[in-house]
Amino acid sequence: MLCGRWRSCRRRPEEPSVPAQVATSVALAPPDGGSRRPGLRALKKMGLTEDEDVRAMLQGSRLCKIRSRTWHKERLYRLQEDGLSVWFQRRIPRAPSQHIFFVQHIEAVREGHQSEGLRRFGGAFPPARCLTIAFKGRRKNLDLAAATAEEAQRWVRGLAKLRARLDAMSQRERLDHWIHAYLHRADSDQDSKMSFKEIKSLLRMVNVDMNDMYAYRLFKECDHSNNERLEGAEIEEFLRRLLKRPELEEIFHRYSGEDRVLSAPELLEFLEDQREDGATLAHAQKLIHTYELNETAKQHELMTLDGFMMYLLSPEGAALDPAHTCVFQDMGQPLSHYFISSSHNTYLTDSQIGGLSSTEAYVRAFAQGCRCVELDCWEGPGGEPIIYHGHTLTSKILFRDVVQTVRDHAFTLSPYPVILSLENHCGLEQQAVMAHHLRTILGDALVTQGLDAQNPEELPSPEQLKGRVLVKGKKLPAARSEDGRILSDQEEEEEEEEEEVEAAEQRRRAKQISPELSALVVYCCATRLRTLRPNPVPPQPCQVSSLSERKAKKLIREAGNSFVRHNAHQLTRVYPLGLRMNSANYSPQEMWNSGCQLVALNFQTPGYEMDLNAGRFLINGQCGYVLKPACLRQPDTTFDPECPGPPRTTLTIQVLTAQQLPKLNTEKPNSIVDPLVRVEVHGVPADCARKETNYVLNNGFNPRWGQTLQFQLRAPELALVRFVVEDYDATSPNDFVGQFTLPLDSLKQGYRHIHLLSKDGASLSPATLFVHIRVQRF
Repeated sequence: MLCGRWRSCRRRPEEPSVPAQVATSVALAPPDGGSRRPGLRALKKMGLTEDEDVRAMLQGSRLCKIRSRTWHKERLYRLQEDGLSVWFQRRIPRAPSQHIFFVQHIEAVREGHQSEGLRRFGGAFPPARCLTIAFKGRRKNLDLAAATAEEAQRWVRGLAKLRARLDAMSQRERLDHWIHAYLHRADSDQDSKMSFKEIKSLLRMVNVDMNDMYAYRLFKECDHSNNERLEGAEIEEFLRRLLKRPELEEIFHRYSGEDRVLSAPELLEFLEDQREDGATLAHAQKLIHTYELNETAKQHELMTLDGFMMYLLSPEGAALDPAHTCVFQDMGQPLSHYFISSSHNTYLTDSQIGGLSSTEAYVRAFAQGCRCVELDCWEGPGGEPIIYHGHTLTSKILFRDVVQTVRDHAFTLSPYPVILSLENHCGLEQQAVMAHHLRTILGDALVTQGLDAQNPEELPSPEQLKGRVLVKGKKLPAARSEDGRILSDQEEEEEEEEEEVEAAEQRRRAKQISPELSALVVYCCATRLRTLRPNPVPPQPCQVSSLSERKAKKLIREAGNSFVRHNAHQLTRVYPLGLRMNSANYSPQEMWNSGCQLVALNFQTPGYEMDLNAGRFLINGQCGYVLKPACLRQPDTTFDPECPGPPRTTLTIQVLTAQQLPKLNTEKPNSIVDPLVRVEVHGVPADCARKETNYVLNNGFNPRWGQTLQFQLRAPELALVRFVVEDYDATSPNDFVGQFTLPLDSLKQGYRHIHLLSKDGASLSPATLFVHIRVQRF
């Protein structure tokens, strides 16, 4: 019965306990005329089997792949029946995984000549027949030309529908879709029946090495026809057993009692134990109506186990606070009060010695929320400035093309201001050309004068600068003293007597700055920071200092609080050492600890450093601006990252289970991961720590740990928490499986799912970690 129930009071243990059994139903369609088509069934669930564009993609198209002026090759592209991947032909056959790309890894689909490759090499093909598939991470764009404009449009529209449907799918639907794709592959003879051999193949595909005896016993328990084949309802039962979540059932039964359903008051009790903000009876009722699948239960305001799982697998049940996924911070403070997502050598797609320079690198940086990009400007032929890494073998691109890319892509994902950091090596004539391009291409978006005539030296806010572009570079006017004050002629002469050589160097540099380009530098005037005095000089908010990571670390070490105070009112940009020839990154956390706003990283180089950057800017709508903690904004702050004081917060994480971890070597069926989980805290030096679980042998499908990791924190407002899954190896370094990083202040408490990301930041759905989180502040 779903109503008229009587409950007895139950005591709940304070700590999460070891899980027991739960079933997840995965509905499988019955055989259709003796032919089960899991892939098409998956598309049917997406509501796209009758869509003309998708049907055409399933049939496949011969599209011309364009890589250079002379390399135009026709290749067959065909949507797989799972609706999640596209198979493509290669001249030389390779491993199966090298012949597909996944829809969820697509960043954008552009029509016409909207990529650098098609603008340069696609002239022989009308724009109406062309499209570009841009991917997340480091994978190169796919520039294609169809035989007709209609065929190109079918792929543009079809991919858009598939991406939109995929984005709208719940985690439960993704899991259903995922398991059916593997089921289709494991059914080697496509007879709609699964032999034990095929079941074993399925298990290896989904990353679990199950004992043969146990697997066969499970197989036989589902083989009700006793013919050594599973079909229809038997396959459904096998998958339901395989996808059990014992730990979720134990939690559910702890709150639901004997009748195995949650009333709204009982769900509220769970939410309160989770320390959920705004936990009310009305909120519990809303969750039931949102996530419960059973209509009868929903009508009686009850939640079944399936609805409970839907909720915990949704964004509301994730570790990241959903309220922090939109812009929620005050955007009306001066620019110096924000961490600003910043890129170094933005134009590079690879190393800084011989890598490719491309406008696409700017597009990708903006797609990752970057708000400060770098332009290394050099003299180019024909009077046109170029951008590349000077005195190296990196390729060259036109300054004009980069500015056009800024115009077209800078505000696609974030409306907040973009800073163009100019490293200027051009002569006066080409500097004037740069100024012309900036003015004519960017138009009114370019900031050319102060917004507040009454206070021209005060930094405006991101809100005031929405949709605007700032130029960071050298400024011409009158002579200035070392502290930046405007000098009278007499003061200038006195200072020249004391520092004649330095003054001469300043004059020499000034002569090399074009007045036209100087006029565009309004709020970000590049200046050199040599020392920090104990008693700061009058602030110069519109001055920006650029420091190498080595110089920044020296200032942090020797003048910690003075550096923090400096960064409370002025912008500081930090960049990697030039010795990092392979474009490796440094840890940005140390620079954020001191309030540095523009911590520039090589966005083209994946690694934990970029994971931290993505985690820092994951919140606030991923707009590229994050408000610094109050201790880094106050002009008279006493905060020193080297001496943060006693512990103020305890973070306790119980790592319970993982689900559907990706298989690292898809070409080797018997290669199964041995996963372990490491939790890292990145913050002030005294808070930095890492702890890990034991590894689980041969199980990437549903490994269990139940281990508790605890951390003491002194500056929690600066801390990032990084969850990492690795494949344990006793004889060599562990292999990376997935990770997720977020600020501690955005971490939700209680039972939470962590949705893992790849090295390049792409979703590994349906891969998750299931943890219990507790944050105690004192």
